[in-house]
Amino acid sequence: MVKIVVEQIAVLNDNYVYLVHEPASGATAAIDPAVAGPVLERLAAKGWRLTHILNTHHHGDHTGANLDLAQRTGCAIIGAARDSQRIPGITAEIAGGETFMLGHAAVSVFEVPGHTSGHIAFWFPDSHALFCGDTLFSLGCGRLFEGSAEEMWTSLKTLRDLPADTMAYPAHEYTAGNGRFARLVERDNAELKTRLDQVDRLRAQNQPTVPVSLALERATNPFLRADTKDVF
Repeated sequence: MVKIVVEQIAVLNDNYVYLVHEPASGATAAIDPAVAGPVLERLAAKGWRLTHILNTHHHGDHTGANLDLAQRTGCAIIGAARDSQRIPGITAEIAGGETFMLGHAAVSVFEVPGHTSGHIAFWFPDSHALFCGDTLFSLGCGRLFEGSAEEMWTSLKTLRDLPADTMAYPAHEYTAGNGRFARLVERDNAELKTRLDQVDRLRAQNQPTVPVSLALERATNPFLRADTKDVF
């Protein structure tokens, strides 16, 4: 079993870039790099060499640093085959249901359309780590730019079915805003109230509210609970 190390980098207004490092091989991926500078700084601080970029979808705040980072490091760029024309610098196309290796760590790919038509998510089963881009947020989900509500619901159920101890790493810090809506939907949800109190404390200290366990999201996120009696 190969466990990854994750570094979380806050960029732009509310984006997160994640560095995923596989210690045995030294392979390191930047997931959804919006800008290059903070990524390069963190790599240097950790003494890691960038070997891969993993893109969940084509939006500029997820792919903006692809070409710069690839030019500087020679890294591979992995993205969805169905969206390859919109992923800058893509060198390897991947589809849902496929698995690839980041060093010695297996990575499974899920197709999760809704926010965009070609959105994918990356799942590291040995580490129970899910990089879900803009499909799943804590207490919310992505806006439907290209897909339908039906597609998004199918995508959310796919992610919801992963093990409860999975840690979800969304690409944005949207939890506080999402929580205001979630509270309107489920005013009597005690676990949601506890989560919102936690979110308020974290944000008051300028701390991230993610990653978050799927167990907690199943209990508090109305978009994962749309088929329960308390939300439906």
